[in-house]
Amino acid sequence: MKTVPKPVSKAIPAIFQPNFPFSPAKFPIFYGWAILVASILGVLTSIPGQTIGVSVFTDHLIAATGLSRLQLANAYLVGTLTSGCLLPFGGKLLDRLGARQIVVLAAVGLGITLCYLAGCDRLSRFLSQLLPFGAKPIAAVLLVLGFVSLRFCGQGMLTMTSRTTLGKWFERRRGQVSGLEGIFVAFGFAIAPYWLSKVIAAVGWRGTWLILAATIGLGMSSVGWLLFRDNPEECNLSMDGASASGIDSAINHPVDNQINDQTNDQRQQPAEPLWGLTRRQAMGTVIFWAATLAFAAQALSVTGITFHIVSIGAESGLAEPDIVKIFVPKAVFSTAVGFVIGLLCDRIRLQFIFMFMMVFQAMGIAAMANLAIPGMFALAVVGLGVSMGCFATLTTVVLPRFFGRAHLGAISGVQMMMIVIGSSIGPSLLANFEAVTGSYVGGLYTCCLFAPIVIFLMTFAKAPAARKPDSV
Repeated sequence: MKTVPKPVSKAIPAIFQPNFPFSPAKFPIFYGWAILVASILGVLTSIPGQTIGVSVFTDHLIAATGLSRLQLANAYLVGTLTSGCLLPFGGKLLDRLGARQIVVLAAVGLGITLCYLAGCDRLSRFLSQLLPFGAKPIAAVLLVLGFVSLRFCGQGMLTMTSRTTLGKWFERRRGQVSGLEGIFVAFGFAIAPYWLSKVIAAVGWRGTWLILAATIGLGMSSVGWLLFRDNPEECNLSMDGASASGIDSAINHPVDNQINDQTNDQRQQPAEPLWGLTRRQAMGTVIFWAATLAFAAQALSVTGITFHIVSIGAESGLAEPDIVKIFVPKAVFSTAVGFVIGLLCDRIRLQFIFMFMMVFQAMGIAAMANLAIPGMFALAVVGLGVSMGCFATLTTVVLPRFFGRAHLGAISGVQMMMIVIGSSIGPSLLANFEAVTGSYVGGLYTCCLFAPIVIFLMTFAKAPAARKPDSV
């Protein structure tokens, strides 16, 4: 087992040193709560890089570039797949540079990307005058490049860094704070399409992307630099603001139900360096692949359903205003369940929660395949809402719980790669089933097959035994 070097390094630029411009150890409350706020903001500002944020701009891009819906979808698919393949390298970079530098780079990168996408159609027409190609194929290539950066910086690095960092600051309260984060994130994602459409109506799609670019590129990067710190040890603090003894042990049993209030011990020096399995060791465990498959299946199914929601509703005789109503109650269920699951994560084995998630995931997807039957709409709301609430919380909790924190970025990079790839496959999978069979039903039932596989794996999966770093 390898240990990591001291987190605070002279190689880190002065402006990124943990105690600049203030010392987190002198914060009036445990600094992990500031990390929670920063993490929430980081995930929310990733919305323009998420499918739910991109979908609002789809018709405007089609009109501006002249591409067909299928051509645009293919550009999005290629861009998303490419960005997913880059995330393992991004995860290793997160371990090397730390959360504070990465979140600044990701926010600035996302802001620049939004500026680029706001003018990509004009750039394609300009380049078509210089190159022996038409504006449409050039626009397709430019959009692929834009989508690679958009998905890598937004859905990938900004989201991964925010959730990974939160997991490093809490152990006994990890589920609780993940549930709290889920409340704000679920609400933000639920209202994002409505809010973005209102801004587009007011200032246009270009203006909306430019406003988001300034908000994220300047605003989130500044907030990230000010608030983010990679881990409590580099700030001479301990997880949960309590004693550092037994920090970061791998847990595969119910967590102590008695959660102590914050004490003055938060300023004490950590008793030992960070520990954790390497990426290779984590990838050699069944629990890693079972959890990753569960997350990827959720991303694949939900993204596919969201992308084709109007068409799926029409197949069952539901008009667009009726089918899109599903998002609001689903967000309510997701928010409530996410908080409750967060509390349960601190008390019971995560394997049981994964099984619970997959049962409701399959139930929700199967209901979507039968919306014409009375009662199925409500069942879809419950199933998809519950599984999404579990997903939002477990993505923060599972990796530090099972694999420690020393190499958390590298491990998260592989898992996030699979999630992003899953989200790119979902729309194409359902579209191909509809094209071949004339219905989405076969594709939706195919998505249900992931549930028994994950449940079977979770039945036999065991968390790695607690291990301490080797002496150096």
